[in-house]
Amino acid sequence: MGLPAVADTTAGVSASTESGSAQTALAVTAAPTATVSFERPVIKTTAAPKPEPVRTQSTASAARDAGNAVTAAADSTEAASEKLAETVSSAATSGIAAIAYTGIGHPYVWGGTSPNGWDCSGFTQWVYAQAGISIPRVNAWNAMKPTSTPQPGDLVMQNGGAHVGIYVGNGMMISALNPSQGTLLHAVAATGTSSFYTMN
Repeated sequence: MGLPAVADTTAGVSASTESGSAQTALAVTAAPTATVSFERPVIKTTAAPKPEPVRTQSTASAARDAGNAVTAAADSTEAASEKLAETVSSAATSGIAAIAYTGIGHPYVWGGTSPNGWDCSGFTQWVYAQAGISIPRVNAWNAMKPTSTPQPGDLVMQNGGAHVGIYVGNGMMISALNPSQGTLLHAVAATGTSSFYTMN
């Protein structure tokens, strides 16, 4: 298909230029029975590269450590099971730290328990609830065990229970601090004496 081979005397081309304008308008007129077709452009495609599998690198010490781990696991199935439980629990608490970051910037409201406004204990309860863990709104540390080696996601109890927040690592915590500052990331040491509690 395309334009007819014989020129139609009723078809024409006209061009006009507006006075003082750099724009040119081109108009094509054709008889009502004219046929127009457009060719599709040729598009060349190339296949996406195939990803190479990741190869793990091993060193003599890594192999030795792996051998020691296998020996230890063989010695005690119970110990291996406990280690697995700790790893899973640690992964869950690090997810709690990630959830805590989503609370930064929300307002402090005494007695509040939602992102629309919460106090320190309402914030920690909300964070754990988002991870599917139910903790008491107040004195939540009573449902946990003390730890001297806090991990991200552990609870920080401060000043004898007057304040609580979520430990996120590197000496930092997230808590609903007060009405003027709201929920923020701050140093654990900035708000008094601290005790750490874990779900592990």
